[in-house]
Amino acid sequence: MDVTAPQLEAPRLLLCLPRQEDFEAWAAFMADAEATAHIGGVQPRAQAWRGLATVVGAWQLRGYAMFSVVEKATGEWVGRVGPWQPEGWPGAEVGWGIVRSRWGRGYATEAATACLDWVFDVLGWDEVLHVIGPGNERSMRVAARRGSRFLRRGRLPGPLHGRPVELWGQTRAQWRARREQGA
Repeated sequence: MDVTAPQLEAPRLLLCLPRQEDFEAWAAFMADAEATAHIGGVQPRAQAWRGLATVVGAWQLRGYAMFSVVEKATGEWVGRVGPWQPEGWPGAEVGWGIVRSRWGRGYATEAATACLDWVFDVLGWDEVLHVIGPGNERSMRVAARRGSRFLRRGRLPGPLHGRPVELWGQTRAQWRARREQGA
């Protein structure tokens, strides 16, 4: 199967199609209780493998999905960021998850910026959501730095069993206006 995806570049990061070579770092990320507390929790290796395969499959089915985030300076996999909208999801999302060893460096914000440009300019989305777990202050700050605001409360579909979330977001016009102002 020939699954292709664009490669996005941010100042310190490359965003590319997840590969089998990413699995060890992906599985370690999904085994970190603190890093996964707001994205479904710890997953055993077999479940992490299915998650990676799901993301790659979503690229084939939808033409977009989460990117693997690779740190340019080291070549290391440092997270997954990008568009996401599985069946029953509250809307078209750009989400993020960065390995804990890279927290506090602005990587989620940097990668989300590249993804927001791409979903609005290339995919033509009219609006974007960020599905954020209640109390996930780090993600709320990333969303706010990118110009999104709290819109409403929602619930996730199965298999997440109606878990409550906060929906943050903005329109393409709002994003473009902020980008024109240099934000």
